[in-house]
Amino acid sequence: MAVNAVATVEIGRALVRLRRSTGLPVAFGGLVEPGHPRVRISELNGTSTDSLRRLAVTSGNGLGGKAVALGRPCAVTDYSSSRQITHEYDAAVAMEGLCSVVAVPVVVRRRVRGVLYGALRTPQPLGDRTLTAAVDAARDVEQALVVREEASGLLEAARAQPAPPDRGAVWEQVREAHAALRALAPRIGDPALRAELLDACGLLTEPPAPNRVQLAPRELDVLTCVAAGATNAATAERLGLRAETVKGYLRSAMRKLGTHTRGEAVAAARRAGLLP
Repeated sequence: MAVNAVATVEIGRALVRLRRSTGLPVAFGGLVEPGHPRVRISELNGTSTDSLRRLAVTSGNGLGGKAVALGRPCAVTDYSSSRQITHEYDAAVAMEGLCSVVAVPVVVRRRVRGVLYGALRTPQPLGDRTLTAAVDAARDVEQALVVREEASGLLEAARAQPAPPDRGAVWEQVREAHAALRALAPRIGDPALRAELLDACGLLTEPPAPNRVQLAPRELDVLTCVAAGATNAATAERLGLRAETVKGYLRSAMRKLGTHTRGEAVAAARRAGLLP
């Protein structure tokens, strides 16, 4: 799925979460168009008209444009009469009957990628809880895009770099890439991308040994981190697990591999073709 298509899906999901967490009747948003200083509104949730659909909001103009230009959330209590914003989009906003509106930019690696809006049809202040929820929804989108882009970059690198025959410095880089891919996979919400990522992990390992031991995905994730030199605490942080949980997975993997130490487990996993 193309990056912009993924981002659009994440915007739509965030709007659902925003309405659910705040009770706001209307939410909408869109992405910054590549090569242009404007946001194209594409996702609507709770609207009663199509007046906002495909609206192009230029940086600096209106509430959303102000949020893009400043790179921070902006809100007004009565859109049509506010002196804090310009009014190029009053007609579209009025047709939808919106009054109180908040706009939060989606910022990835210091670049505004889109804007989320939440709105009321009455002119009343939006409380801190609502503003916080809107910011949290935008942060969710940002995190999803960062993870997706990191995963795509690692996947591309894995496909472009065949496994070297030696065990030198280049092979260590392959092992680091393998560990990074395994750590990213559980954080991917898209099942197709997650499966693709795990397939790429398989490309970085040697051909499987006959009748090799089968490790559970999390056991292999933990062992991959251990092979990269991570402590139990570092592994837990990287995989989003508790340290005790990591110990449990490691003990289980060692038992299946017939080993008694971490080093033996890593060596056995490599002989079986489970690790690069």
